[in-house]
Amino acid sequence: MKKVLITGANKGIGLETARQLLQQGYYVYLGSRTKENGNAALNQLKADGLDQAEVIELDVTSDQSVKAARAAIGSKTAVLDVLINNAGINGGFPQSSLEASADQYKAVFDTNLYGVVRVTQAFIDLLRKSPEPRIVNVSSSGSSLTLHSDPTWKYYDHKAALYPSSKAALNMYTIDLAYRLKDTPFKVNAVCPGFVATDFNGHLGTGSVQEGGSRIARYAMIGPDGPTGKFLAHEYNPETGDTPW
Repeated sequence: MKKVLITGANKGIGLETARQLLQQGYYVYLGSRTKENGNAALNQLKADGLDQAEVIELDVTSDQSVKAARAAIGSKTAVLDVLINNAGINGGFPQSSLEASADQYKAVFDTNLYGVVRVTQAFIDLLRKSPEPRIVNVSSSGSSLTLHSDPTWKYYDHKAALYPSSKAALNMYTIDLAYRLKDTPFKVNAVCPGFVATDFNGHLGTGSVQEGGSRIARYAMIGPDGPTGKFLAHEYNPETGDTPW
């Protein structure tokens, strides 16, 4: 049974991704900042007959918490097959580049970029032991520099200083990570779940959480011929997912 760790898995797209991977026979470690929230999510899954999961207390902004989570999972398994870096914050709104403080940037980057770095580096040894390791970094088409520079793009006027810049940085991290692992069985991709209605955006999204979860799960399960080092947003490009950086 393949094993996957999903950060921020107690609600929204993280929880739905967990649900879909459980349905595909994966064992899921539900990363959650608090045990209470994680257990609430776990109970939802168990109510649907999905019991091959457990909660791992994990705050991606804390070195100590990440190390403790690595020790906890390492005591249960020698191999991790998939890491989904899903935990993220939007930083609140409005987000003006003329008004947002450096401390606000730091807070968003601490979760959306530095948190990914902490978790990936902590678990890379367990991932290396998998015959088909996969890393999915949950990104956003809203971080595309090309799209945001195009006045004809439908979200051109949806500008924000904090969240998109953190995800653009995450995309660059994804490129470098894929390069470092290019001569291995790893597949590393940045994947946008789409503009999905969740608590994250006040349920203003136009897509369903099921659609978002399926897009993330898809790249957790790709075979040896699948892409790596790509930025993929199927809401933008339904056929291939290929998205300009």
